Amino acid sequence: MGFFKNQFSNVVEWEEFRDDMIFWKWSNREIKKGSKLIIRSGQDAIFLNNGKVEGIFEDEGSFNIDSEIIPFLSTLKGFKFGFNSGMRVEVLFVNTKEFTVRWGTQSPVLIPTPQLPGGMPIRANGTFNFKVSDYVTLIDKIAGIKQSYLVEDVKIRMTSVLDQLLMKWISREGKDMFNLQANASEIAKGIQEDLDMQMMDIGIGITGFQVMSFNYPQEIQDMITKTASHEMIGNLQKYQQVSMTDGIASGKVKGGGAASDMAGMMMGMNMANEMMKNMNQNQGQNQNNNNNNSSAQNTDQPSAPKEGSSSEGAKKPNFCPNCGAKNEGANFCPNCGQKLV
Repeated sequence: MGFFKNQFSNVVEWEEFRDDMIFWKWSNREIKKGSKLIIRSGQDAIFLNNGKVEGIFEDEGSFNIDSEIIPFLSTLKGFKFGFNSGMRVEVLFVNTKEFTVRWGTQSPVLIPTPQLPGGMPIRANGTFNFKVSDYVTLIDKIAGIKQSYLVEDVKIRMTSVLDQLLMKWISREGKDMFNLQANASEIAKGIQEDLDMQMMDIGIGITGFQVMSFNYPQEIQDMITKTASHEMIGNLQKYQQVSMTDGIASGKVKGGGAASDMAGMMMGMNMANEMMKNMNQNQGQNQNNNNNNSSAQNTDQPSAPKEGSSSEGAKKPNFCPNCGAKNEGANFCPNCGQKLV
């Protein structure tokens, strides 16, 4: 019974297909006469003999191996099925689709920056895309020793070099260490190029790389948020003043003994003096502006003649014409009140 069973034809197909599987190898079995090859959508079938590529088949469908496949194999073209034996070859099924994978730094990457001697600890996350680009290299480096290969295997290999690439391209393109998101596109483009060169060694091509976000330590993020909320303040001194005012108003700034109370009092006095100085400067500027405006208006108007003067230059009389009292140069008579012309 076993003899006749060995003569039965078999079906060569991807038996353990998974969406996250990059390739799977049909091996250690004989292909009998009359056997069929089934290639499904999104799959390529590669026939191997002693580790060498015999033929690559990309069209989906069901094919008779001895009449439709063997004639296209390079060294097995003249193979004849014996009555009691079959053809022992390996068939590698490759998933041809483009894979999309999420990535994230497992620990903070210390980016060199002058502001922090130990470096800025930054986390990042995003996605990358890849697909099989070179069958021969894939077989030579991976499929020759593995029965299958998963997306997770590629992700592990990628993340092993990602920290160095992040450090390289953030340092090169991250002109503002506190606003890396503005340079995310340039950073991602540089990482994709380098990562593609790394993965090319195993026949994998990186078709896309995206940085979704950069994450700072909580204390750094709080500082960035605080600075953004006070961006209308032009310098550090005013920022400190506003921060102290917020603390006093909220009750968070409290005394801690005579020394701290005195320090707080001095700081408050300095703040008050600075505020008064600013107010006085503003008032002085406003007064100067008003004076300048008044002077400009006066120069535009003709001057009025002084009281008691006339265009003919008339002099006041020495004696009042009404009562005869002596005039000392007054406008009105000191005796009777008569107006003197």
